[in-house]
Amino acid sequence: MDAQYCRPLFLLVIIFSFTHSVTQAYDYTDLGTYPLFSIDCPKECVCPSSFPHAIYCDNKGLKEVPHIPSRTWYLYLHNNLIESLKEESFANATEIKWINLSRNKLSNKNISKSLLKSLKSLLYLYLDDNDLEEVPAPLPESIEQIRLARNKISKVPEGVFSKLGNLTLLDLHHNKLTDSSFQADVFNGLKSLMQLNLAKNSLKKMPPGLPLNTVQLYLDNNNIEEIPKNYFNNIPRITFIRLNYNKLSDTGVPVNVFNVTSLLDLQLSYNELTAVPIVNGHLERLHLDHNKIKNINGNILCPEVVKEEFDPHFPHGPRLRYLRLDGNEVQPPIPLDLMICFRLLQTVVI
Repeated sequence: MDAQYCRPLFLLVIIFSFTHSVTQAYDYTDLGTYPLFSIDCPKECVCPSSFPHAIYCDNKGLKEVPHIPSRTWYLYLHNNLIESLKEESFANATEIKWINLSRNKLSNKNISKSLLKSLKSLLYLYLDDNDLEEVPAPLPESIEQIRLARNKISKVPEGVFSKLGNLTLLDLHHNKLTDSSFQADVFNGLKSLMQLNLAKNSLKKMPPGLPLNTVQLYLDNNNIEEIPKNYFNNIPRITFIRLNYNKLSDTGVPVNVFNVTSLLDLQLSYNELTAVPIVNGHLERLHLDHNKIKNINGNILCPEVVKEEFDPHFPHGPRLRYLRLDGNEVQPPIPLDLMICFRLLQTVVI
């Protein structure tokens, strides 16, 4: 080939090679902040490149928590044999937001005292199905949800919730809580709490001093016999109440205790009621199955007319849509006065 053609071709090859190498270098740099995610990943865990902030260490038979890298936001450690939590494991995990430690063997004595509080970015903590005997403390003020179901908790340390103003969900169901487990001001400080689950414990009384913003209250499968007068008046946003499988009788239910404007769903199945309690016209779902109710008088039960001036097209009558009465002594047909009152009823189980 002529020399005058070879030289431009040679230069073209050099330019192409240089351009290609620069492009490769740029692509490598553009991988993100964590190009070494596979190097800092604990050997016992899985660190997918598509989720650089997540560490998966679940179902590995682990007995202790490995050293967690600083880039971690989401940590999955459920279904292991972990017995203790040590500060050194989380020394670099200053931005961790979510920890799932459900189904392990954790006890209070083996959780480093200041560990949880030091995790200042933690929002969600899952400790279900462990061997805890009391609510772990102290907790970080950032926490929004804590799940402690199916442990052996019988003690709630004094002041454990006092600084948890961001907590929206507290799940303590299926533990060993009794009335003596709670101080009168136990829930003070929980100004954001919306859901409280105390089902499947050994309570005989309603929990004291519920947070102002409580929306959902779960108290199924306890031994509650009575509700204090005006109990729900101090929680004006309460929408959903479950008191199934308790020991409530007519004498334990004050006349207007459920006559609450905000209440939409009320469940009182498997109790000892012989009469239908008075409810508010806003209530939409009422579960009364498996009690001792013998008859229903729609005229007595009929709530006051519901008036919503801001929505003139909405029906002004009671809004009950679902009523369950099976497992009682009530016999069909459905009383006519009941249907005349609750004109929006779509389902009646009898």
